[in-house]
Amino acid sequence: MTVKSTDPNDYQDVPRPVAAMAKPFAAGHHIAPHHHPRAQLLYAVQGVMRVTTAQGAFVVPPLRAVWMPAGMRHEVRMMSRVAMRTLYVAPDADPALPQDCRVLDVSPLLRELILEAVAEPLEYDTEGRAGLIMQLILGELRRLPAVPLGLPMPNDPRLARLCEALLDAPGSRLGLEDWALRCGASPRTLARLFQQETGLSFRRWRERARLAEAVARLASGAAVAQVAQMLGYDSASAFTAMFRRSLGIAPQRYLQGYASSP
Repeated sequence: MTVKSTDPNDYQDVPRPVAAMAKPFAAGHHIAPHHHPRAQLLYAVQGVMRVTTAQGAFVVPPLRAVWMPAGMRHEVRMMSRVAMRTLYVAPDADPALPQDCRVLDVSPLLRELILEAVAEPLEYDTEGRAGLIMQLILGELRRLPAVPLGLPMPNDPRLARLCEALLDAPGSRLGLEDWALRCGASPRTLARLFQQETGLSFRRWRERARLAEAVARLASGAAVAQVAQMLGYDSASAFTAMFRRSLGIAPQRYLQGYASSP
């Protein structure tokens, strides 16, 4: 692999449509809020990240990636040891690329393309093999489906604190009435704010927080029954039903897909 910089600033002005960087991070590492002139695909071949923007919070295990439009302010927390492989994409590289922040499924093809891109020099030959790799990457990014692992974050300070608490402890069994007492607002007010500021009910928002945490823990090797218990479900079957309803696949099959990925 070509030895390259691990400073993101060195990848913003390079005269190439796509620049690929590899960088390791320790568990618990926090990248403070920042933004880049280029769009960014945050992907980890190992470990789990939580990416937070003004739009929402996104949990990113190795079978997923977060697409970040150019100029969007974001911060990143490493929920485990992370081997990050990130792409910086020029704003004019492809007008068909998404203009919003989203979680994407990473196809086996895209994964291999990212690994190959990282191994290329920063100023690669646009007319050679590297140039073809980068064009294939742009084509894959256009077609990848978004998955419902993003959590819209509210602006109201009381609701924001509640949502942060749920992200830190998604298995909490506290109901809306319990949180209302802690937030100094009535249950009716909190219910209205949830719908108004996130477009989701309290129950649905918490379910999506649990789903994101479940995907991260499954990717880290936790058993289905263990994840179900940690997330506050009465049984593994209840957890499996939620997982299948949200992602269209049972957690056992998700684990098989993760285990079979290189």
